[in-house]
Amino acid sequence: MGRGLRSVLPTIILLGCGGSPATVGFVNQTRHSDAQLWALWTAAQQNLTRQVDLNPLQQSTAGAPANTLPGDPRAGQVMPHQLTVAAEPDVSSQVLFAATGTQRANPTGMIACPQPCNVRYATAYSIYRPETTKYAASWESEENSFNTILEYEFENQILFSLGYDMKWR
Repeated sequence: MGRGLRSVLPTIILLGCGGSPATVGFVNQTRHSDAQLWALWTAAQQNLTRQVDLNPLQQSTAGAPANTLPGDPRAGQVMPHQLTVAAEPDVSSQVLFAATGTQRANPTGMIACPQPCNVRYATAYSIYRPETTKYAASWESEENSFNTILEYEFENQILFSLGYDMKWR
């Protein structure tokens, strides 16, 4: 067997078994390291093994009672599959005010949330196919807020993959 074929053979074997190391992980379009994204993903998994809050948006916008379930141990097994994580430019204060009547200084910390979002603007949002999480670019330099925002969105990605109703997340 030639040297070139020996180096390709393990890859062929992995692909033939349905496994591809490249499918698990992030398409990192942030200023943060992959290690930081993995730490946030792990924290999201741990949060969801303790408890699952299915309606924080409904609680904050409509005053609904919490719909909290016991933790789901399956959350610890869910992995991101080429989850794109990227900043999006903040919507301007003028656009936000014209659309919602909400006044915020620039940068607003908000981005347009595409359908089927329950809100028009948010700090971040997730799309589940293809796996994508976007956040307002101004949060990138706010380490604690950035971590909180991404951890929540990673929880959403995990819950969706487990089949939960995401209407009020």
